[in-house]
Amino acid sequence: MKQMNENSSPTIKELSEDNEIKNSSELNNNSISQDEEDLSFEKNDIPSADSSSSRLNTDFENAGFTEEEFASLLGKYDYNFKPGDLVKGTVFALDPKGAMIDIGAKTAAFMPVQEVSINRVEGLNDVLQPSESREFFIMSEENEDGQLALSIRRIEYQRAWERVRQLQKEDATIYSEVFATNRGGALVRVEGLRGFIPGSHISARKIKDDLEGEHLPLKFLEVDEERNRLVLSHRRALVEKKMNRLEVGEVVVGNVKGIKPYGAFIDIGGVSGLLHISEISHEHIETPHNVLNVNDQMKVMIIDLDSERGRISLSTKALEPEPGDMLTDPQKVFSKAEEMAAKYKQMLFEQTDENEEIPSASSETV
Repeated sequence: MKQMNENSSPTIKELSEDNEIKNSSELNNNSISQDEEDLSFEKNDIPSADSSSSRLNTDFENAGFTEEEFASLLGKYDYNFKPGDLVKGTVFALDPKGAMIDIGAKTAAFMPVQEVSINRVEGLNDVLQPSESREFFIMSEENEDGQLALSIRRIEYQRAWERVRQLQKEDATIYSEVFATNRGGALVRVEGLRGFIPGSHISARKIKDDLEGEHLPLKFLEVDEERNRLVLSHRRALVEKKMNRLEVGEVVVGNVKGIKPYGAFIDIGGVSGLLHISEISHEHIETPHNVLNVNDQMKVMIIDLDSERGRISLSTKALEPEPGDMLTDPQKVFSKAEEMAAKYKQMLFEQTDENEEIPSASSETV
């Protein structure tokens, strides 16, 4: 048995002594694997990357290799982190300027407080908690200290645009609170993005300066991520809602809200319809001002509902008992409006029946 011990392989103790005197180039694969298995640390031991004084002086003497060898081994590992990538990370430190995130790189990544959310937050604790794991967006290449900059806001920003594009595709009506107004219109937030409502697309019954804090129904007019433009319409949302209760041939009462060379805008229950100059009378009119005044109350008939563009077309010409009555006796037109509208509806009904009764060539019998 003694002879067998003398000729047997070196003992574990002898191997350990050999490993301590050999340099890194002489370490075989088995010894490196053994050393890696022995290396372990807690997440709390991960040093801060923004201050060299906060780094721990780890004892490498008992690790089986030197600190230089450990650094060399890390340097050979390709992490392949690129700007624009999404990575999984764990929060391990928060301070007023941002958060330190462990993403498995050599150096902890940093997320500035400005990048914590697309929405306004009071502090990091509103969004993040220590030890929380989640997805982060890589904003830039490593800096001179080997540190990556991360963002949550960029992820939310991309997903917000995806969401509003989908809502536009569905022609959805959304509700949003006005947080500010300016000379051109009103500002709202949709999925965290800032949206603009032009003044021309705010209900005629709303006073723009009093809108702040109100929740308005809105439709999408323009969704353009490249130009960073999100434009919405309050008027179109109201028109769509109103259109569901209106029909062509119906007589409604409205007030003249504005007059243009091409016609007049009539407020009918919170939405505006256009009474085109050609639909005022059978007689030729030089300008709508010759017949109408702002704030006039009048009866008009709906002749078209365009829900896609949010437009309501109106007419008084179709209500004239005799051509030119809107110029000579508008009250006569208004008093007989329902009677004339019934005739107009009957005419449309007969035209529809005639079109349906025309047989196709394939249905004719020989």
